[in-house]
Amino acid sequence: MNWGEPGKTLLFSREVNGITNLWEYNIASRAATQLTSGPGPDLLPMKDPTGSGIFFINGKKSGFLSVYDLRSKSTTDIISESATQPTLSPDAEHVMYITQPDPNSNDLWVSDMDGNNQIKIASSSKGLGTGAWSPDSSQLEYVDNSGNVDRHYIVNRDGSHLRELPLSLPHIESSAWGWNNKDLYITGYSGSFLTLDTWRVSLDGSGAEFFHNACGYAMDESQDGKHLLMTALRGENLGLFDLSIPDKKCAVLVPGVTSFLPRFSRDGKYVLYTISTRGEVILYRLPWRDGKVAGPVQVVLKLPFAFAQYLEGNTYDVVHDLSKVVYTRPGGQFDLYFLSSK
Repeated sequence: MNWGEPGKTLLFSREVNGITNLWEYNIASRAATQLTSGPGPDLLPMKDPTGSGIFFINGKKSGFLSVYDLRSKSTTDIISESATQPTLSPDAEHVMYITQPDPNSNDLWVSDMDGNNQIKIASSSKGLGTGAWSPDSSQLEYVDNSGNVDRHYIVNRDGSHLRELPLSLPHIESSAWGWNNKDLYITGYSGSFLTLDTWRVSLDGSGAEFFHNACGYAMDESQDGKHLLMTALRGENLGLFDLSIPDKKCAVLVPGVTSFLPRFSRDGKYVLYTISTRGEVILYRLPWRDGKVAGPVQVVLKLPFAFAQYLEGNTYDVVHDLSKVVYTRPGGQFDLYFLSSK
Protein backbone atom coordinates (compact mmCIF):
# COMPACT_ATOMS: atom_id res chain seq x y z
CA MET A 1 0.00 0.00 0.00
CA ASN A 2 1.32 3.45 -0.94
CA TRP A 3 0.12 7.02 -0.92
CA GLY A 4 -1.64 8.28 -4.01
CA GLU A 5 -2.14 11.91 -3.07
CA PRO A 6 -0.36 12.18 0.30
CA GLY A 7 -2.81 12.53 3.15
CA LYS A 8 -5.82 12.08 0.86
CA THR A 9 -5.73 8.79 -1.08
CA LEU A 10 -4.12 5.35 -0.76
CA LEU A 11 -3.13 2.99 -3.58
CA PHE A 12 -3.32 -0.77 -3.01
CA SER A 13 -3.87 -4.18 -4.62
CA ARG A 14 -7.21 -5.84 -3.94
CA GLU A 15 -8.46 -9.29 -4.84
CA VAL A 16 -12.07 -9.62 -6.04
CA ASN A 17 -13.45 -12.89 -7.42
CA GLY A 18 -9.95 -14.31 -7.69
CA ILE A 19 -8.54 -11.36 -9.69
CA THR A 20 -6.09 -8.85 -8.18
CA ASN A 21 -6.34 -5.31 -9.53
CA LEU A 22 -5.32 -1.84 -8.36
CA TRP A 23 -7.65 0.27 -6.25
CA GLU A 24 -7.60 3.74 -4.76
CA TYR A 25 -9.08 4.61 -1.36
CA ASN A 26 -10.25 8.14 -0.58
CA ILE A 27 -9.75 8.82 3.12
CA ALA A 28 -12.27 11.66 3.34
CA SER A 29 -15.15 9.91 1.56
CA ARG A 30 -14.11 6.37 2.63
CA ALA A 31 -14.78 5.21 -0.90
CA ALA A 32 -12.69 2.69 -2.87
CA THR A 33 -12.38 3.02 -6.66
CA GLN A 34 -11.07 0.30 -8.97
CA LEU A 35 -8.24 1.56 -11.21
CA THR A 36 -7.35 -1.47 -13.35
CA SER A 37 -9.61 -4.20 -14.75
CA GLY A 38 -7.30 -6.68 -16.46
CA PRO A 39 -6.66 -10.35 -15.55
CA GLY A 40 -4.04 -9.32 -12.95
CA PRO A 41 -2.30 -9.76 -10.71
CA ASP A 42 -1.52 -6.02 -10.56
CA LEU A 43 0.85 -5.33 -7.68
CA LEU A 44 2.93 -2.69 -5.88
CA PRO A 45 1.32 0.54 -7.11
CA MET A 46 3.47 3.65 -6.82
CA LYS A 47 2.53 7.21 -7.77
CA ASP A 48 4.62 8.80 -10.51
CA PRO A 49 6.50 11.74 -8.89
CA THR A 50 5.27 14.05 -11.66
CA GLY A 51 1.66 13.20 -10.81
CA SER A 52 0.83 11.97 -14.30
CA GLY A 53 0.02 8.36 -13.41
CA ILE A 54 0.84 5.19 -11.45
CA PHE A 55 3.60 2.62 -11.90
CA PHE A 56 2.81 -1.03 -11.06
CA ILE A 57 4.00 -4.54 -11.88
CA ASN A 58 2.13 -7.47 -13.36
CA GLY A 59 3.37 -11.04 -13.63
CA LYS A 60 3.43 -14.56 -12.27
CA LYS A 61 5.66 -16.28 -9.74
CA SER A 62 7.57 -19.46 -10.56
CA GLY A 63 10.47 -21.33 -9.06
CA PHE A 64 11.80 -24.60 -7.70
CA LEU A 65 12.11 -26.40 -4.39
CA SER A 66 15.57 -27.99 -4.30
CA VAL A 67 17.75 -30.05 -2.00
CA TYR A 68 21.52 -29.73 -1.71
CA ASP A 69 23.44 -32.80 -0.56
CA LEU A 70 26.35 -31.60 1.56
CA ARG A 71 28.26 -34.86 1.10
CA SER A 72 28.04 -35.24 -2.66
CA LYS A 73 27.85 -31.46 -3.22
CA SER A 74 25.01 -31.93 -5.68
CA THR A 75 21.63 -30.23 -6.12
CA THR A 76 18.37 -31.97 -7.03
CA ASP A 77 15.00 -30.33 -7.69
CA ILE A 78 12.13 -31.71 -5.59
CA ILE A 79 9.36 -29.85 -7.42
CA SER A 80 9.40 -27.40 -10.34
CA GLU A 81 7.07 -24.76 -8.92
CA SER A 82 7.21 -21.96 -6.41
CA ALA A 83 7.12 -23.22 -2.81
CA THR A 84 7.59 -21.69 0.63
CA GLN A 85 8.20 -22.79 4.22
CA PRO A 86 10.06 -26.05 3.49
CA THR A 87 10.62 -28.16 6.61
CA LEU A 88 12.71 -31.34 6.64
CA SER A 89 11.75 -34.41 8.64
CA PRO A 90 14.30 -35.53 11.26
CA ASP A 91 15.11 -38.66 9.23
CA ALA A 92 15.95 -36.46 6.20
CA GLU A 93 13.63 -38.53 4.01
CA HIS A 94 10.62 -36.20 3.73
CA VAL A 95 9.80 -32.51 3.37
CA MET A 96 6.63 -30.49 3.88
CA TYR A 97 6.04 -27.23 2.03
CA ILE A 98 3.39 -24.72 0.93
CA THR A 99 2.35 -23.94 -2.66
CA GLN A 100 -0.05 -21.30 -3.98
CA PRO A 101 -1.67 -22.64 -7.16
CA ASP A 102 -3.81 -19.48 -7.46
CA PRO A 103 -4.43 -16.30 -5.45
CA ASN A 104 -7.34 -17.93 -3.61
CA SER A 105 -5.65 -21.17 -2.60
CA ASN A 106 -2.76 -22.38 -0.45
CA ASP A 107 -1.86 -26.06 -0.29
CA LEU A 108 0.26 -27.99 2.22
CA TRP A 109 2.17 -30.91 0.72
CA VAL A 110 4.45 -33.70 1.93
CA SER A 111 6.80 -35.51 -0.42
CA ASP A 112 9.89 -37.68 -0.43
CA MET A 113 13.17 -35.87 -0.97
CA ASP A 114 13.26 -36.96 -4.61
CA GLY A 115 9.81 -35.44 -5.23
CA ASN A 116 8.01 -38.79 -5.30
CA ASN A 117 4.96 -39.76 -3.23
CA GLN A 118 3.53 -36.24 -3.07
CA ILE A 119 0.53 -36.04 -0.73
CA LYS A 120 -1.67 -32.98 -0.31
CA ILE A 121 -2.30 -32.61 3.43
CA ALA A 122 -4.47 -29.49 3.56
CA SER A 123 -5.84 -26.57 1.55
CA SER A 124 -6.89 -23.10 2.67
CA SER A 125 -8.36 -20.07 0.96
CA LYS A 126 -6.06 -17.63 2.74
CA GLY A 127 -3.00 -19.05 4.43
CA LEU A 128 -1.22 -22.09 5.84
CA GLY A 129 1.90 -22.40 7.95
CA THR A 130 4.19 -25.40 8.18
CA GLY A 131 5.14 -26.46 11.69
CA ALA A 132 7.35 -29.13 13.21
CA TRP A 133 7.77 -32.85 12.58
CA SER A 134 7.47 -35.45 15.30
CA PRO A 135 10.86 -36.87 16.37
CA ASP A 136 10.16 -40.17 14.56
CA SER A 137 9.11 -38.34 11.34
CA SER A 138 5.69 -40.05 11.32
CA GLN A 139 3.57 -36.95 12.11
CA LEU A 140 3.60 -33.23 11.44
CA GLU A 141 1.75 -30.16 12.64
CA TYR A 142 0.56 -27.12 10.76
CA VAL A 143 -1.51 -23.95 11.17
CA ASP A 144 -4.44 -22.66 9.15
CA ASN A 145 -4.29 -18.89 9.55
CA SER A 146 -7.20 -17.99 7.29
CA GLY A 147 -9.42 -16.80 10.16
CA ASN A 148 -9.15 -14.27 12.95
CA VAL A 149 -7.65 -16.99 15.17
CA ASP A 150 -5.11 -19.56 13.93
CA ARG A 151 -6.37 -23.14 13.93
CA HIS A 152 -3.75 -25.72 14.84
CA TYR A 153 -3.63 -29.33 13.58
CA ILE A 154 -1.53 -32.49 13.72
CA VAL A 155 -1.74 -35.26 11.14
CA ASN A 156 0.06 -38.43 10.09
CA ARG A 157 2.58 -38.10 7.30
CA ASP A 158 0.29 -39.92 4.88
CA GLY A 159 -2.55 -37.48 5.57
CA SER A 160 -4.51 -39.79 7.88
CA HIS A 161 -5.73 -39.23 11.45
CA LEU A 162 -6.14 -35.45 11.25
CA ARG A 163 -7.01 -33.83 14.60
CA GLU A 164 -7.25 -30.27 15.83
CA LEU A 165 -5.26 -29.09 18.83
CA PRO A 166 -6.82 -26.91 21.55
CA LEU A 167 -6.90 -23.16 21.06
CA SER A 168 -3.85 -21.37 22.41
CA LEU A 169 -2.26 -18.33 20.77
CA PRO A 170 -4.39 -16.50 18.20
CA HIS A 171 -1.32 -15.97 15.97
CA ILE A 172 1.17 -18.88 15.89
CA GLU A 173 4.62 -18.24 14.43
CA SER A 174 6.84 -21.22 15.32
CA SER A 175 6.83 -24.57 17.09
CA ALA A 176 9.05 -27.27 18.61
CA TRP A 177 7.84 -30.86 19.01
CA GLY A 178 8.72 -32.46 22.35
CA TRP A 179 10.84 -35.60 22.27
CA ASN A 180 8.40 -37.20 24.72
CA ASN A 181 5.75 -37.06 21.97
CA LYS A 182 3.39 -35.53 24.52
CA ASP A 183 4.00 -31.78 24.26
CA LEU A 184 4.36 -29.13 21.60
CA TYR A 185 5.90 -25.73 22.36
CA ILE A 186 4.54 -22.91 20.21
CA THR A 187 5.44 -19.23 19.99
CA GLY A 188 3.36 -16.36 18.69
CA TYR A 189 1.35 -13.30 19.60
CA SER A 190 -1.63 -13.17 21.90
CA GLY A 191 -2.75 -9.61 21.22
CA SER A 192 -0.48 -6.83 20.03
CA PHE A 193 2.44 -7.82 17.82
CA LEU A 194 4.93 -6.47 20.34
CA THR A 195 5.68 -9.35 22.71
CA LEU A 196 6.20 -13.02 21.90
CA ASP A 197 4.62 -15.65 24.13
CA THR A 198 5.49 -19.33 24.24
CA TRP A 199 2.83 -21.88 25.19
CA ARG A 200 2.91 -25.61 25.87
CA VAL A 201 0.20 -27.61 24.09
CA SER A 202 -0.69 -31.21 24.95
CA LEU A 203 -0.62 -33.36 21.83
CA ASP A 204 -3.45 -35.51 23.17
CA GLY A 205 -5.72 -32.48 22.86
CA SER A 206 -6.29 -32.12 26.59
CA GLY A 207 -5.25 -28.47 26.84
CA ALA A 208 -2.76 -25.64 26.43
CA GLU A 209 -0.98 -23.44 28.96
CA PHE A 210 1.19 -20.32 28.98
CA PHE A 211 4.87 -21.26 29.38
CA HIS A 212 7.18 -18.24 28.89
CA ASN A 213 7.37 -14.70 27.60
CA ALA A 214 9.86 -12.85 25.36
CA CYS A 215 12.72 -15.34 24.86
CA GLY A 216 12.27 -15.65 21.08
CA TYR A 217 10.69 -18.21 18.77
CA ALA A 218 10.69 -21.88 19.82
CA MET A 219 12.66 -23.88 17.24
CA ASP A 220 13.79 -27.22 18.66
CA GLU A 221 13.83 -29.26 21.87
CA SER A 222 16.92 -31.06 23.16
CA GLN A 223 16.71 -34.84 23.28
CA ASP A 224 16.80 -34.87 27.08
CA GLY A 225 13.64 -32.74 27.11
CA LYS A 226 15.24 -30.05 29.27
CA HIS A 227 15.99 -27.23 26.81
CA LEU A 228 14.32 -25.26 24.03
CA LEU A 229 16.42 -23.64 21.32
CA MET A 230 15.01 -20.16 20.64
CA THR A 231 15.77 -17.49 18.04
CA ALA A 232 15.02 -13.77 18.36
CA LEU A 233 14.54 -12.10 14.98
CA ARG A 234 13.34 -8.62 15.86
CA GLY A 235 14.10 -5.86 18.31
CA GLU A 236 17.28 -5.00 20.13
CA ASN A 237 18.11 -8.45 21.54
CA LEU A 238 18.74 -10.45 18.38
CA GLY A 239 20.37 -13.85 18.65
CA LEU A 240 20.03 -17.49 19.67
CA PHE A 241 18.90 -18.42 23.18
CA ASP A 242 18.52 -21.45 25.41
CA LEU A 243 15.26 -21.67 27.36
CA SER A 244 15.49 -24.11 30.26
CA ILE A 245 12.26 -26.12 30.49
CA PRO A 246 12.51 -27.05 34.20
CA ASP A 247 13.26 -23.55 35.56
CA LYS A 248 12.13 -21.41 32.58
CA LYS A 249 15.34 -19.38 32.44
CA CYS A 250 16.36 -17.75 29.15
CA ALA A 251 20.12 -17.59 28.46
CA VAL A 252 22.05 -16.13 25.51
CA LEU A 253 23.92 -18.57 23.27
CA VAL A 254 24.85 -16.42 20.26
CA PRO A 255 24.14 -12.68 20.54
CA GLY A 256 23.42 -10.32 17.68
CA VAL A 257 22.68 -12.80 14.86
CA THR A 258 19.56 -13.34 12.74
CA SER A 259 18.97 -17.00 11.94
CA PHE A 260 15.52 -18.36 11.11
CA LEU A 261 15.79 -22.11 11.67
CA PRO A 262 18.47 -23.11 14.19
CA ARG A 263 18.52 -26.78 15.16
CA PHE A 264 20.17 -29.08 17.66
CA SER A 265 22.47 -31.55 15.93
CA ARG A 266 21.39 -35.18 15.88
CA ASP A 267 24.03 -36.15 18.46
CA GLY A 268 22.90 -33.29 20.75
CA LYS A 269 26.38 -31.78 20.97
CA TYR A 270 25.91 -28.72 18.74
CA VAL A 271 23.56 -25.91 17.82
CA LEU A 272 23.37 -25.61 14.03
CA TYR A 273 22.47 -22.30 12.40
CA THR A 274 22.92 -20.33 9.18
CA ILE A 275 23.70 -16.69 8.50
CA SER A 276 22.84 -15.11 5.15
CA THR A 277 24.73 -11.91 4.44
CA ARG A 278 26.52 -10.12 1.59
CA GLY A 279 25.36 -12.64 -0.99
CA GLU A 280 26.57 -15.76 0.81
CA VAL A 281 25.13 -18.34 3.21
CA ILE A 282 27.37 -19.77 5.93
CA LEU A 283 26.49 -22.79 8.04
CA TYR A 284 27.80 -22.74 11.61
CA ARG A 285 27.82 -25.15 14.53
CA LEU A 286 28.20 -24.12 18.15
CA PRO A 287 29.40 -26.67 20.74
CA TRP A 288 26.64 -26.97 23.34
CA ARG A 289 26.17 -28.91 26.57
CA ASP A 290 23.44 -28.72 29.23
CA GLY A 291 22.16 -25.34 28.06
CA LYS A 292 25.57 -23.65 27.84
CA VAL A 293 28.13 -22.86 25.16
CA ALA A 294 30.86 -25.52 25.32
CA GLY A 295 33.41 -24.07 22.89
CA PRO A 296 34.03 -21.58 20.08
CA VAL A 297 31.66 -21.46 17.13
CA GLN A 298 32.82 -23.38 14.06
CA VAL A 299 32.25 -22.70 10.37
CA VAL A 300 30.95 -25.90 8.76
CA LEU A 301 30.90 -24.57 5.20
CA LYS A 302 29.96 -21.75 2.90
CA LEU A 303 27.23 -22.87 0.53
CA PRO A 304 28.05 -22.48 -3.18
CA PHE A 305 24.84 -20.51 -3.66
CA ALA A 306 22.89 -17.88 -1.73
CA PHE A 307 19.26 -17.43 -0.72
CA ALA A 308 17.24 -15.06 1.40
CA GLN A 309 16.33 -16.50 4.79
CA TYR A 310 12.74 -15.24 4.58
CA LEU A 311 10.25 -14.96 1.72
CA GLU A 312 6.60 -15.52 2.66
CA GLY A 313 7.98 -17.70 5.46
CA ASN A 314 11.28 -19.52 5.83
CA THR A 315 13.07 -20.34 2.57
CA TYR A 316 15.25 -23.23 3.78
CA ASP A 317 15.87 -25.92 6.37
CA VAL A 318 18.94 -27.90 7.44
CA VAL A 319 18.62 -31.50 8.56
CA HIS A 320 19.91 -32.41 12.03
CA ASP A 321 22.80 -34.57 10.78
CA LEU A 322 24.13 -31.86 8.42
CA SER A 323 23.60 -34.06 5.36
CA LYS A 324 21.08 -31.94 3.43
CA VAL A 325 19.81 -28.40 2.96
CA VAL A 326 16.41 -27.86 1.36
CA TYR A 327 15.76 -24.40 -0.08
CA THR A 328 13.44 -22.49 -2.40
CA ARG A 329 14.57 -20.92 -5.67
CA PRO A 330 11.98 -18.25 -6.51
CA GLY A 331 11.62 -16.84 -9.96
CA GLY A 332 9.01 -15.50 -12.32
CA GLN A 333 8.31 -13.00 -15.05
CA PHE A 334 7.16 -9.53 -13.99
CA ASP A 335 6.68 -6.49 -16.22
CA LEU A 336 6.54 -2.84 -15.23
CA TYR A 337 3.46 -0.91 -16.38
CA PHE A 338 2.36 2.71 -16.28
CA LEU A 339 -1.28 3.70 -15.77
CA SER A 340 -1.77 7.24 -17.07
CA SER A 341 -4.11 9.56 -15.19
CA LYS A 342 -4.89 11.48 -18.37
